[in-house]
Amino acid sequence: MLRILTYNVHSCIGSDRKSDPARIAEVIAGCQADIIALQELDVGRARTGGIDQAHAIAAHLDMRAHFHPSLHLEEELYGDAILTALPSDLVKAGPLPSIGEPRGAIWVSVHVGGVDLQVLNTHLGLSRRERRDQVVALLGPDWLGNPSCRSPRILVGDFNAMPGSAAYRLLASRMKDFHVDLLPRRPRPTFPARLPLLRIDHIFLDDFIEVLDGGVHRGRVAGTASDHLPLIADIRLPGARPADVR
Repeated sequence: MLRILTYNVHSCIGSDRKSDPARIAEVIAGCQADIIALQELDVGRARTGGIDQAHAIAAHLDMRAHFHPSLHLEEELYGDAILTALPSDLVKAGPLPSIGEPRGAIWVSVHVGGVDLQVLNTHLGLSRRERRDQVVALLGPDWLGNPSCRSPRILVGDFNAMPGSAAYRLLASRMKDFHVDLLPRRPRPTFPARLPLLRIDHIFLDDFIEVLDGGVHRGRVAGTASDHLPLIADIRLPGARPADVR
């Protein structure tokens, strides 16, 4: 079994307005995930004490962080990361077509039991047109359509898109939402954390990846640490050596 987690950490600023990467790491540690995709990380930003949040969280978890800054403000950075203790290589990190706040994606190849799993993490924009353009780019030759992005593949993140939206439907036509394998269990929303109403964080996978379990991680700390809740999927990769995975 391999556990995947995606989590918008809101610059590690909780509902109590405290910035606390250690608290975010505590939430993640309680999920016992193998591959972690994080969005909205501050690196060297004055507003959150100049901390490199990506590597601070990774250090708490004894993992390696691959970080992509989608936004540069002089020396201050803001973006997304993929964390894992498994052997991994950064393949690509870059921008997506954006209106207003710059958006991007990061692609890491994670080596799992003799299988190279392609993991893509993103945080899409706020307008419908922008999200659709970004999804088209992600499905195109620079990302999922790249010949190097061979199966098995997963695409995760905060898509700012509800099921039924144009961006979601386009992605679902090419990959599966892991919740499909868990039906008739009702999918749980992830935002806002204190009273979740919206399902805008998603995990998309290749059709042949087996989904074992999954859901939203809740709890007292998770309800305070960020404005989103973590989303988890337990999967099995065909061909991966069992001795190398849980």
